[in-house]
Amino acid sequence: MSQKPPDPPRPTDAELEILTVLWSRGRSTVREVQEAVALRKPTQYTTVLKTMQIMAEKGLVRRDQEQRAHIYEASRPQEWTQSQLAGDLLRRAFSGSAKSLLLGALSARKVSPEELAELRKFLEEYEKGTR
Repeated sequence: MSQKPPDPPRPTDAELEILTVLWSRGRSTVREVQEAVALRKPTQYTTVLKTMQIMAEKGLVRRDQEQRAHIYEASRPQEWTQSQLAGDLLRRAFSGSAKSLLLGALSARKVSPEELAELRKFLEEYEKGTR
């Protein structure tokens, strides 16, 4: 019987920034990721390379070494990672209270009417057990 590999650890802020690039761009080289990150903040190629190598060791990204330039991709979908981060935040900062987490999120910034409609729809589906 084969063992399922353990879930990757919670990403650091720098790792999450790289994952965000990979989720939006898809499979990318270190250079492509570095250029995308550099649009938001100055960053060196070697810093991004080292971070991505560490991320591969942790299981946060997969590296395709078949080509000359290594291609990286996120090992988990964005939704999975966001769910893990939300669950971790829920436990650590809100004592497991989903109500407190949601109220904190809603009070942190103005929510659009479209987002509120999506939340209402999600809650209705959740109550019916269809989510």
